[in-house]
Amino acid sequence: MMRSVISAAARRSIAARSSYMLRAQFSTSKHARAPGSLYSLSEEETMMRDMVTQFARTTVQPKVLSMDEQEQMDPAIIRGLFDAGLMGIETPSDFGGAEASFTSAILAIEELARIDPSVSVLCDVHNTLVNTVFRTYASRELQEEYLPKLATDKLGCFCLSEAGAGSDAFALQTRARRDGDEYVLDGAKMWITNSAEADVFLVFATVDPALGYKGITCFVVDRSMGVKVAKKERKLGIRASSTCQVEFDSVRVPASNVVGEVGRGYKIAIEILNEGRVGIAAQMVGLAQGAFDCAMPYLFQRKQFGSRIGDFQAMQHQYAQIAVDIEAARLLTYNAARLKEEQKPFAKQAAMAKLYASQVAERASSRAVEWMGGLGFTRELPLEKFYRDCKIGAIYEGTSNIQLQTIAKFLTKEYQD
Repeated sequence: MMRSVISAAARRSIAARSSYMLRAQFSTSKHARAPGSLYSLSEEETMMRDMVTQFARTTVQPKVLSMDEQEQMDPAIIRGLFDAGLMGIETPSDFGGAEASFTSAILAIEELARIDPSVSVLCDVHNTLVNTVFRTYASRELQEEYLPKLATDKLGCFCLSEAGAGSDAFALQTRARRDGDEYVLDGAKMWITNSAEADVFLVFATVDPALGYKGITCFVVDRSMGVKVAKKERKLGIRASSTCQVEFDSVRVPASNVVGEVGRGYKIAIEILNEGRVGIAAQMVGLAQGAFDCAMPYLFQRKQFGSRIGDFQAMQHQYAQIAVDIEAARLLTYNAARLKEEQKPFAKQAAMAKLYASQVAERASSRAVEWMGGLGFTRELPLEKFYRDCKIGAIYEGTSNIQLQTIAKFLTKEYQD
């Protein structure tokens, strides 16, 4: 009825004005914040990536083989990471950190892994888990006491897993008993990255097993409080990265060293591991790229049957596919990092990135060994180390099955209603 009383000319005029306003709105939006690709890095992020690339090649690379054979992280490498500002990447400048973006941390982890995944995971755990727990959940007093140390000279570790609490992390048995102004910790942790060299331990313990996961609490524990770093595991890969059992025998911790609230440790663990999974995805992307970079030049140097092996179609299809896989894994990882920075939900994307990147790392490193034949199987090149190192990506910070379960839960929630 209304349409019939409006003249054709009036309708055209309204449509023209609406079209003009819509174009103006899009034009303004475009100039205000034009979306870029996932490779659109800030100047700061580009500088971070380039600096870490140089550090990895000049400082880390000469020591990779010896550290792997000795199964020991060179203290000079740890000192170098601190001196380069890579141990407080997101930490505010007031606490001695670089105050850079989460993506900067992800880029650093990726670039280090292209040379040595062992050094990469040391940096990763320290930044994405330990520092982030302090920045996000700790009291101002704990931040002032520990963040400057963690940015300059004290290595941290994250103590969650136990013998009976792996994928079922909240089945932990380490106890924390209140005694006046202190808590007394008793128990043992397993598979703790960085523990051999660490001075600061974030320890998850239950104040009351009857409360289930609601009794889990996070504590800051100094090595000097009586922490015992016990058995060091002899591993298939990432051998220079220390993985030890950590024991607490009536270790007294000030009540002020509780991170967040008593009984809220489970929330800290769940949320922080999402960030950690993006870090592991970056490590796996870097590993895959490192193996790919090592093998590819050889394909255009070695000749068989009168042709470079990289010119055979069967080989072309293989390395083209691996290049696609690495690109896809990297984009999944960068996307999860940007979602986190935008304070948007990213748990599903973190699980996807970690799952896929670990799969790609296995495929890429395995193919790279094959491409180089007998030479790839020797210890003269880093390929056999990349191949050994990659397997951990499907295990720590949530196994591949746990990632699939996480993704499935999100999909069920999205589609069942």
